[in-house]
Amino acid sequence: MTEAKKSSATGGANLREYGMLIALAAIVVFFTVILRWRDGVDFLSAQNITNVFLQNAHIIIMALGMLLVIVAGHIDLSVGSIAAFVGAVSAAMTVEMGIPVFLVIPACLIVGGIIGAAQGYWIAYWRIPSFIVTLSGMLVFRGLTMWMLQGKTIGQFPKSFQGMSTGFIPDLAGTADETLLGMQRMNVTAMAIVLIAVLLMIWQGSRKRRQDASFGIQGETHSVFMLRNAIVAAGLMFVAYKLSIFRGLPNVLIVMSVLIVLYAFFTENTTMGRRVYAIGGNLKAARLSGINADRLTFLTFVNMGVLAALAGMIVTARLNSATPKAGVGFELDVIAAVFIGGASMTGGSGKIVGVVVGAFIMGVMNNGMSLLGIGIDYQQVIKGLVLLAAVIFDVYNKSK
Repeated sequence: MTEAKKSSATGGANLREYGMLIALAAIVVFFTVILRWRDGVDFLSAQNITNVFLQNAHIIIMALGMLLVIVAGHIDLSVGSIAAFVGAVSAAMTVEMGIPVFLVIPACLIVGGIIGAAQGYWIAYWRIPSFIVTLSGMLVFRGLTMWMLQGKTIGQFPKSFQGMSTGFIPDLAGTADETLLGMQRMNVTAMAIVLIAVLLMIWQGSRKRRQDASFGIQGETHSVFMLRNAIVAAGLMFVAYKLSIFRGLPNVLIVMSVLIVLYAFFTENTTMGRRVYAIGGNLKAARLSGINADRLTFLTFVNMGVLAALAGMIVTARLNSATPKAGVGFELDVIAAVFIGGASMTGGSGKIVGVVVGAFIMGVMNNGMSLLGIGIDYQQVIKGLVLLAAVIFDVYNKSK
């Protein structure tokens, strides 16, 4: 292959990899311009950026687990019902029984893990299709949620529980609402945390490039690498600045960011993570190579149950109540985020970063369309078309 062809192939791969990031930026620019022109609304205001994080953190958290499930060649339709059920359990334990929050949180995570294990057992060891098992789970746990709540809304959680979703990291250098020479003071802690994260991101990217080069792997060019990191770093610092002049970094953003880093490391740098991709790519070959596919499939559903439980508590904390209607449609947003983020519907491929970008695309679209006053009927149509386009793009790439 000539150098020109190599360069063309590399450029095409980079374009596919960063296509969703470009799409996210385009969507943000579109809503920023149209809302400013039509209504004089600042789409990139500090409050609205904070709302985007608070309203979509649970989707991103569940999407991390859903990626592993889909990569392994399965699907989970029960995550919304599990989130609602665990939210009801947390309400019963916290509000009605008065159990301390520091005991409620791990107990609810264990409940989610048990539910995931129950579903994973039938899928992994009895070979029952995940679609059927999790569809049954969706109905079962929706019914159990209604039974537990008896059609009522249970609310008024203690501040410590609400802090999971509505709390903010305090500024160690002072409060963000102080003024200095007539200008609003920034939350120094928020800016420092994001700056450190950006520097670590650039360092890790450079380290990976050196490792790839040592193995003879041809990646993106140096100029593309520098440009990409400069754009991402600028975007992150802009968001950090906006958050720092409002209330700082939300607690849920820190939890979400830690999980993203951990799952990115797991999928890209661990043997078990690579084996999950292997069983989704070619199950027979994975079994012949000695991979315990049944156990890995089982564990992916246990993991999904735990993350759904965490998301359920976060939503319950944000709403300050547990309701029978909680979690309706969550599974659709989560699955859409995974596919929009580049995961293959046949399993075996997909990245954590892509899933996060896909979730933000869904979240930004929901937020922007709501601010534009677009009805929920049209919103569903638009999101459905976006999901269909993502799947068609995946099929087209595979056919190439």
